[in-house]
Amino acid sequence: MGAVARPAALDLLGIPVSVIDYEQALAWIEDTVAARERGFICVSNVHAVMAAAEDPGLREALLQSSINVPDGMPLVWAMNLLGESLRTRVYGPELMARACARAARSGERFYLYGGRNQGALMQLALNLRQRYPGIKIVGGYSPPHRTLTDEERSSVIEEINGARPDVVWVGIGVPKQEKWMLDVRPELDAPVLIGVGAAFDFHAGLVPQAPPFMQEAGLEWAYRLAHEPRRLWRRYTRYNPRFVHAFTRQLVAHRRTQARADRD
Repeated sequence: MGAVARPAALDLLGIPVSVIDYEQALAWIEDTVAARERGFICVSNVHAVMAAAEDPGLREALLQSSINVPDGMPLVWAMNLLGESLRTRVYGPELMARACARAARSGERFYLYGGRNQGALMQLALNLRQRYPGIKIVGGYSPPHRTLTDEERSSVIEEINGARPDVVWVGIGVPKQEKWMLDVRPELDAPVLIGVGAAFDFHAGLVPQAPPFMQEAGLEWAYRLAHEPRRLWRRYTRYNPRFVHAFTRQLVAHRRTQARADRD
């Protein structure tokens, strides 16, 4: 079987964000698992794109990933202003939910890496098994909130490989999850790694999700900020204005290039 094709991507502030929807993302996961190839997916939003400008490790992970799905509506709007026609974002928690529903039928094997602690991870696994009867969750590990020792790292890789998952879901937050996936990708046998951040907390029932109308309006950040102000206020006040400023410059340059091309 030939190599699984990667979807087209658009350069958004130096990060290749994939032009993709849910069905295309799910098809790529299934095809990569079937071909037993190796890749990883980053779920990208304003925070990830802007933090990559300051964090070389995160930037390298986003540049090396197989797919960077547009997780936030601001990214979708930005990409459409640059000429794409995306109808919706590929929201990490929803991508995980749809993948779980498919896996309950197909038999794909999942491993869960992340969570606030082992108790939260167990609750996540329980919830997923209840919502998607038949789903095969073959293991899980909630790492400590520090860098793993060499011995711990080797032990985790051995455990995951021993569980023989098809997909490893990673929920340790940006930028840790992206860096971890890049670091361990060569040593893990699982075909697909997917970093989904807060999806673990949402599906475990630890953090409420924004109502659909706020998600569609691009106001999920405001809802999350209201519920976790101490943890999130620096992120949003730092990166959101910077994104608007930087993207405005990219859009102006894009339109000038288009105008010159039209004149020629």
